[in-house]
Amino acid sequence: MAHFKQLLEIAAKADIPVLILGESGCGKEVAARNLHKNSLRKNGPFIALNCGAIPQNLIESILEGSERGAFTGATADKTGVVRAAEGGTLFLDEIGELPLQSQARLLRILQEKKVLPVGSHREIPVNFRLICATNRHLPTLVQRGEFREDLFFRLNVFPINLPPLRDRGKEIECIVKSVWQSVERENAERKWNRELTLQEINHLQEYHWPGNIRQLKNILLRYHLLHPCNVSLETLLAEEHANYSVKEIAKKRQKAPEAYILTKTLHDCGNNKSLTARKLGISRGSLCYQLRRIHISNNLD
Repeated sequence: MAHFKQLLEIAAKADIPVLILGESGCGKEVAARNLHKNSLRKNGPFIALNCGAIPQNLIESILEGSERGAFTGATADKTGVVRAAEGGTLFLDEIGELPLQSQARLLRILQEKKVLPVGSHREIPVNFRLICATNRHLPTLVQRGEFREDLFFRLNVFPINLPPLRDRGKEIECIVKSVWQSVERENAERKWNRELTLQEINHLQEYHWPGNIRQLKNILLRYHLLHPCNVSLETLLAEEHANYSVKEIAKKRQKAPEAYILTKTLHDCGNNKSLTARKLGISRGSLCYQLRRIHISNNLD
């Protein structure tokens, strides 16, 4: 398979829907902006919308717009992001978070190339390029009935997987230097213009970066801001590692055991819920809740 950078170059020249996949923080919106900047639509607008950050009852009006008086609070006509992207690119981030009802609306827009503003009876033709992104596995959501299969095939025309930062190999050094330069530019008033040392770059390359490029930028920004306090980059990375280790442990503890583990452990403990909960490392209340979910009788012990 071609390298993801080659795929981005190919996609930029083709006016087709693109689905960008990758972990949170790995640069999906940056990739989408670069696609737009190098596309035939570069002179048009780039409109970005995070599907997971808007109230469900407003998604339709935000997508397609609305007319004045269409609902309480609609004091003026609203264009909507689809029409706002006319002649350019519409970037829908976290597309896996779009509710099913809204997925149907988006599918209709893509099929008919028209929008119907809330409160209007007149469809309006639209012309835009769609780029979507997600850190979720959409085929799994389709199997669960949480994502429309027909919409998935509409979006999955040209999928591009962005690798996590830890898998970028020799490229990490270039990314580190680029992010450091951006941090320096954004904080030029603090007057600490210097390059990272080879040792500092090595420390950054050795870290596993669960939060990817976003986490990298946070660390470098913190380092830049704290340099008057003589805080070393190595210290910051050690603190970051400790914080993430605690989070991972808590996450593992909170994760509910699979059904077969619950039932087997319960059987091995003679149907004693208190003992079962202790063995599984969860509370008795959590155990009871999980048992109810898998339809095991609460009459056991």
